[in-house]
Amino acid sequence: MNWNMIGHEWAVQLLKQHVILGTQRQAYLITGPESVGRRTLALRFAQAVNCPQPIEPGEPCLDCPTCGQIERMVHPDLTVVEADRVGGQLKVDQIRGLQHGLSLAPYVAKYRIAILLRFEEANRQAANALLKTLEEPPPQVILMLTAGSADQLLPTIVSRCEVIRLRPISSGVIKEGLQTNWQVPPAEADLLTHLSSGRPGYTFQLYQNPANLSLRRTWLDELFNLLSANRVERFEYAETMAKDAKTLPEKLQVWLAFWRDVMLRSSNSSSQITNIDYQEIIDQLANNLGQKKAHNLVVVVEQIFDHLDHNVNPRLALEVFMLDLPKSEVSSST
Repeated sequence: MNWNMIGHEWAVQLLKQHVILGTQRQAYLITGPESVGRRTLALRFAQAVNCPQPIEPGEPCLDCPTCGQIERMVHPDLTVVEADRVGGQLKVDQIRGLQHGLSLAPYVAKYRIAILLRFEEANRQAANALLKTLEEPPPQVILMLTAGSADQLLPTIVSRCEVIRLRPISSGVIKEGLQTNWQVPPAEADLLTHLSSGRPGYTFQLYQNPANLSLRRTWLDELFNLLSANRVERFEYAETMAKDAKTLPEKLQVWLAFWRDVMLRSSNSSSQITNIDYQEIIDQLANNLGQKKAHNLVVVVEQIFDHLDHNVNPRLALEVFMLDLPKSEVSSST
């Protein structure tokens, strides 16, 4: 069994063996792209070490109150720490609060589990504070950090963790998981699989929230409208878009995937495109723009992400993109 996860069998087996043999590390670092399954793997491990009625050693039942509370992240011996928003900052006061809780014995479970999500967002003070806990962890405590990559963290923190590097999952595995685990119809599973870019967590989000698919279509329609808009209209849109900090990264990610598809088609690549439901428009733009212009648009969107990471004014970054956006008429029907 694979802890009811899609893919990452090797990581599940590794952690399962730690539970079976009683060789759990006191600190793990799970890395990989956002929504690839980092948090789910951490929660499954917490269930595996604390489930009072496992199906077999290392195999949590996933049905008992303990497993259910851990799944919902409300178990008294589970603490989840993260920045207040994606792209925010995890602060030292949060780590100090965690340390106080970890100093106490578990209430009802065998282990106290602390999951620190997106730890690359921790500021220097918070990282240094956690380092003290990693150097002398309390007994019956397991720390589980997640991050995009180990390179984003202090080497001294990484060296004190068992690192588990998750990679995107093949489309075949994700599609099979959608159909087997959740009985998703084949056509819908095919679309969700392509949109996931190998990230089963994102696939599940789309499946559970069809509104996200509708929002994606809205954002792509807005992009198509911008192709025929004049400079004033584009700059007005950039100003409005920059003010919506919550959805800005998600919208840019959708646009980036679209322009990557155009680039792939313009270069006659055999790689499968992501937005298979927009294949006609992608082919049209690939023929009109050519590989060089398509590649430039991918680079410009990636630069916006870089600017946002370095606190550059998002409006200015978006206006640069609007200037590079080609003039083109497309049909937004799918």
